[in-house]
Amino acid sequence: MTDDAPAPDLRASDADRERVAEVLRDALAEGRLDMEEFEERLDATYQARTYGELAPLTRDLPASGTAVAPSVSLTKDPATGGGWADRIVGGDESGTSTWAVAVMSGFQRKGRWTAPRRFNCFAFWGGGEIDLREANFADREVVVNAVAIMGGVDVIVPPGVEVVVRGVGIMGGFDHREEGVPPEPGAPRVIVTGLAFWGGVGVQRKLPRAERQRLREERRREKQALKEERRREHLERAERQRREHLDSAERHIRELEESRRPHDPLNLHGPHQERERRPGER
Repeated sequence: MTDDAPAPDLRASDADRERVAEVLRDALAEGRLDMEEFEERLDATYQARTYGELAPLTRDLPASGTAVAPSVSLTKDPATGGGWADRIVGGDESGTSTWAVAVMSGFQRKGRWTAPRRFNCFAFWGGGEIDLREANFADREVVVNAVAIMGGVDVIVPPGVEVVVRGVGIMGGFDHREEGVPPEPGAPRVIVTGLAFWGGVGVQRKLPRAERQRLREERRREKQALKEERRREHLERAERQRREHLDSAERHIRELEESRRPHDPLNLHGPHQERERRPGER
């Protein structure tokens, strides 16, 4: 064990468990774990109480985005800016990709990529998807210039991002439903502009895949807990009914025994009745 590794018997925090769960989700998406293994390890993750219980769950898995297989770091590193500050990378304004064209076909920009300061796209009798949910941003303000002619372009943004729509529609239109939603502090602004002629440019706000997976897991655990609670209630109700039946049967048996006894109000036939005198006895 290295000097900076936490002691196995130290208590793990919720953040530690979430870091392990994130590695497990990535491993499921990459095919390193099947669904059964994923569910077993995820249940063990949320039940873990110490670092020693967490460490074996990712020991044979690579960390997210790497080809080697280090274990998940469970050390308490100093807090960083986190959140949107880590996703606005600055630097080269070109980003990972700056343009896309779809002519009677389609294009996609999704997953982990860097959106440039200005992204130009063109769709003619085709469609395109620009997914920014897991993207980094070259600047705090990103422009998506979309031209859709008898086609469509969908722009997907994560919750918290500010959206401004400035496009022009001619026998077509731009989706303005996501405008006016208050942004999160430090979140980037996405400006959607361009032209839609007999076509459309849509803007949708969706949760990232990892967050959706986490919510599905929470719902699954809630349903499982509810199912177990109903099962316990059913067993308790069945046990109460069984006891009531037993009590009723015992009462019925006592009543039968009482009804079969001879009517003897003076207790003449009881165990203490006097023995009849024999002839010659005084």
